[in-house]
Amino acid sequence: MGEMEVPGEALYGASTQRAVLNFPISGQRFPRRFIRALALIKLAAAETNGALGLLDADVAAAISAAAGDVAAGPHDEHFPIDIYQTGSGTSTNTNMNEVIAHLASAHLGGRKVHPNDEVNRCQSSNDTIPTALQLSAAMAIEEALIPALERLHTALVAKEQELWPVVKTGRTHLQDATPIRLGQEFRGYAGQLEESLRRARAAQAELLSVPLGGTAVGTGINAHPEYAFRACARLSSLIGLTVREASNHFHAQATLDVPIAAHGAVRTIALSLWKIASDVRLMGMGPRAGLAELALPETQPGSSIMPGKVNPVIVESLTMVVARVVGNDATIAFGQTGSFLELNVMLPVTAAALLESIDLLAAAATNFSARCIEGLIATERGPQLVEQGLMLATALVPLIGYDEAAKLAKDALKSGRTIRELALERGLDPTELDRLLDPVAMTEPSLTEGSAGG
Repeated sequence: MGEMEVPGEALYGASTQRAVLNFPISGQRFPRRFIRALALIKLAAAETNGALGLLDADVAAAISAAAGDVAAGPHDEHFPIDIYQTGSGTSTNTNMNEVIAHLASAHLGGRKVHPNDEVNRCQSSNDTIPTALQLSAAMAIEEALIPALERLHTALVAKEQELWPVVKTGRTHLQDATPIRLGQEFRGYAGQLEESLRRARAAQAELLSVPLGGTAVGTGINAHPEYAFRACARLSSLIGLTVREASNHFHAQATLDVPIAAHGAVRTIALSLWKIASDVRLMGMGPRAGLAELALPETQPGSSIMPGKVNPVIVESLTMVVARVVGNDATIAFGQTGSFLELNVMLPVTAAALLESIDLLAAAATNFSARCIEGLIATERGPQLVEQGLMLATALVPLIGYDEAAKLAKDALKSGRTIRELALERGLDPTELDRLLDPVAMTEPSLTEGSAGG
């Protein structure tokens, strides 16, 4: 395409510079995690090609060393291409080939390493870029998301145990319901984290089945028959996760099914955290005119005009992250509309959105655990409200029936008196009332075999 001026200090070449000029869109580059994953693919490819006799041993060693250097991060400024580029990510694959070729040539003392013929041997952008997308996301789940979820799970289990003795009013439809242990509520949250961890690991397993080896259109043209299997084995040892060659390359390269499914799990995790954070915010509402059953840690002043106001800012930061994740999910799902015949052409934006979701969610979950869950405490308000609860009448249903219990609840609401007071006036036995209206007993199954129902 003619001559192209390239900055003298650049490690890349003309193809990269053309892409820089062609895509002055956002200024957003591929994340560090993606560059690392792509460099590790080049490292594994070089070592595999050397072992297969497809590259001279010295060239393979030089490419491997250069790729390892790039993966470590000191050359990130030499990957300047915008995310909004060619939809296959070819520009960034070429960028990587040029940088590694430049560094490998220096390793060899000036013997020129060819970016396409040698660095890109047995590869195409069409299999390396989606592989880098999937591996970078799988590594992000391992390194960031799973540890964050494990920490939050540990904190929630600790709060479940700490708050188990606290009995408060349960709520359904945001209306008063029968009593529940505060610890039982936190048991529910801990259960959500257990499922979130399961979903994260399932998403990771799906991501680790990669398109590498399909080259241009899934047929494996210009690749050795053993290349993909061997390269995946080397990648497994490099990243500490089991990387597998996709069983169907035509499917793996032509769709975004795997990233869509993986991000679906991430979205579910995000919305699980939204539920937990929103409940904590509701129970911390106050401190005088709300539920105020929890006291959240005070992290910063909450108002520029109202002295002494403290807001649930850690919850708010998490819920904004959830909003971003849900938006990224829409972006990734829409990315499937770039799946035409043998290739998807929305890979770069999909990679950026998937990695952003994982990293944001990991950071927000860690922060939520450290600055909110681990330091929150129960107030006296929850237990104080239990005796005033109208739904205590539910415990009397086996004794007096549903209709009479409903009348009792309505009378209590109108009069402002308690269920216990009105039941005593109607002649119910005080000892039996104490048994039936024990809040602790209401937090577990109570009917025995042969008990009458209403």
